[in-house]
Amino acid sequence: MKKKSSSPINLEELVSSTGKEVPPSGIREFFDIVYKMPDCISLGVGEPDFDTPWRISDSGIYSIKDGYTHYTPNRGLPELRKLVVEYIKKNIGTGYDPDQETIITMGVSQGLDLALRSIINPGDEIIIFEPCYVSYGANISMLHGVPVVIPTYFHENFRISVDRLREAITPRTKAILLNYPSNPTGVSLDKKTLEDIAGLAIEHNLLVLSDEIYSAITFDSRHVSITSLPGMKDRTIYLNGFSKSHAMTGWRLGFVCAPEYIISIMLKIHQYIALCASSIAQYAAIEAMEHGEKDVLRMRGEYIKRRNFIVNRFNEAGLPCLMPDGAFYVFPDISSTGLTSKEFALKLLNSKKVAVVPGNAFGKAGEKYIRCSYATSMENIRTALQRIEEFVKERSWE
Repeated sequence: MKKKSSSPINLEELVSSTGKEVPPSGIREFFDIVYKMPDCISLGVGEPDFDTPWRISDSGIYSIKDGYTHYTPNRGLPELRKLVVEYIKKNIGTGYDPDQETIITMGVSQGLDLALRSIINPGDEIIIFEPCYVSYGANISMLHGVPVVIPTYFHENFRISVDRLREAITPRTKAILLNYPSNPTGVSLDKKTLEDIAGLAIEHNLLVLSDEIYSAITFDSRHVSITSLPGMKDRTIYLNGFSKSHAMTGWRLGFVCAPEYIISIMLKIHQYIALCASSIAQYAAIEAMEHGEKDVLRMRGEYIKRRNFIVNRFNEAGLPCLMPDGAFYVFPDISSTGLTSKEFALKLLNSKKVAVVPGNAFGKAGEKYIRCSYATSMENIRTALQRIEEFVKERSWE
C-alpha cells in the first residue's frame, strides 16, 4: 500500500488573526538594528542607567540564601502590600486596604494587562492619548477592545484636551487610560485637568486606568493622582511599580490598587496566568519601600540636571524641545529637517552612531518627533547632542 504523503503545513492558518494583525513594537523593531552597533551612544533605552541600590539587591540575595524562594500568596507578600498602601497614602493621599484592594504584579505591564482583561468585552472602547507608550493600543486590540486615539500636540505642550476627550466618548466607551508623567513626552497632568477628566468619568460612568509608574520622577511640582479626587478612588485602577523609581526594571515588580470587586476579578486572572510575582523580587521590594527613599531622591536630582541640559542643547541645535514635567524623556520636534521620524533616526544612527527612538513608534501623533532618554551619563548626553547638532547642520541627506 502506497504511503500517503503529508500535506505541507500552513502555519498561517493555525495562528490567531489577532496575533497576525497586532504590529510589532516600534521600539523593539528599531533596536534590533541598534544592537548590531555596540559602539553607538544610545538615547533610546527607557530604563534608569543606575544600578539597583545595593541594599535592595542584598535583600534579594539574602532571600535566596535564606530559602525564601517559594510561592507567595497570589496577592503578594502581606508585608509588602502593607508597605505599598502606606507609600500610596503618604505620597498621594489615597487609602487602600492591603488585603482587599491590592495586588503585587510582575511589573506595571502585567498589571495593565490584568486590568484590561478584567474590564474589556469585545467592542468596548478604551480612550488613549497619543503619543503614548507603545503597548497601550496593542494590548487593547489583543483583547478585542477598540483603542480610541485622541492626539495631543506640541503647540499645546502635549496637554490633554478635555474638549476632544468629551467628543470622543460614546455609549461603547468603557474606560480612559492615562499615563502621567508620560512616556514619551514627559508631560504630566495638572489638578484642574484631572478634575475635568474625573468629571467626565463620573458623568458617563467610566473607569479610569491610571498608569503612574513615573510619579516618583516628577520635578517641578508635586504629583497629583486622579485617585485622590472626590469620587475617583471607586472608579480608578491605579498602577505603579518599582522599575523606574528604584532602578529595578529587571526585577519585574509592580502593584495595582483598585476597588475590591475589580481586584477580585483581576486576582482570578492573575492566579491562572502567573500565580504570583517573584518571591525574590518581593523581598527586595520590601527593602526598597522601607529604606529606598534617599536613593529615589538622589536619582531624581541627577535626572533634573540632565533634563535641563538636554532640553537646552536640543533647542540650541535648532530642534524645538519642551521642558518635561517628569520621567526621563524628551520629545524634540525634527520637522525642520524634512525627514520622517524613522528616516531621521536611521540616518542619525548610520552617520553619527547615536540611537534615538522614532516618534511614530508611539502612534501617528508622534510623527516628526524623536524620543530621547536622558537616563544615561552626562558624558554620553553631551557627546550625543554634539553629534546630533552636527547631523542637523550638515544636512548630508539632502
